[in-house]
Amino acid sequence: MNHQALYDRILQKVDGQAYLAYADAVDPAQREAMAALGAQIQDPSVGADQVRASARAAYHDGRIDQFNLLSVLHVIASSPKVRDYAEAARLIAEKELLAIREGGTAQNSRLASVERHRGAVAYLMGDHAVALEYFSRAFERQRSAGNLANVLNALIRLGDRDEAVDLLRQVRATLPERLNADLAEMISVDPDLALLRREL
Repeated sequence: MNHQALYDRILQKVDGQAYLAYADAVDPAQREAMAALGAQIQDPSVGADQVRASARAAYHDGRIDQFNLLSVLHVIASSPKVRDYAEAARLIAEKELLAIREGGTAQNSRLASVERHRGAVAYLMGDHAVALEYFSRAFERQRSAGNLANVLNALIRLGDRDEAVDLLRQVRATLPERLNADLAEMISVDPDLALLRREL
């Protein structure tokens, strides 16, 4: 598969502008509640219904906003506990409508979240080519190490290891130091990116 067009799209976005370490930058006022919900999702002893109830309580108490509520509900629907991809897709569409309706300075990062979550559903369903396209769009909207790691992961899953190595080499030569460090950290701990560790 020829990924030159993909490289060109991504490399056009690799410049001196602001970068984020992780894909979703949560408002500081909501970080504590979102971290607690994330821990519940990861805890095998906590059921999906319990996490949903916690998320809705956090929303009603004003500890998270509607967009983050939809994100949490999407992650639950996509999780191995549930695997309801139709519900996950419905929640993504609801997030997109909310991002468009509300607009504002957060709109671009929220639409990047929509693209990333679409990519996650495609990835989990085994369609890595579709996932690659969505992850690439997410990176174009929001230059983050997490979004770039998703692109590399999809390339590897497609069997395009050489292309992933080539893209990593190209971007590392031009990335800001901070993003390079964040990306290297992700590669060093993500088992799906283990093939790229010798490039660090």
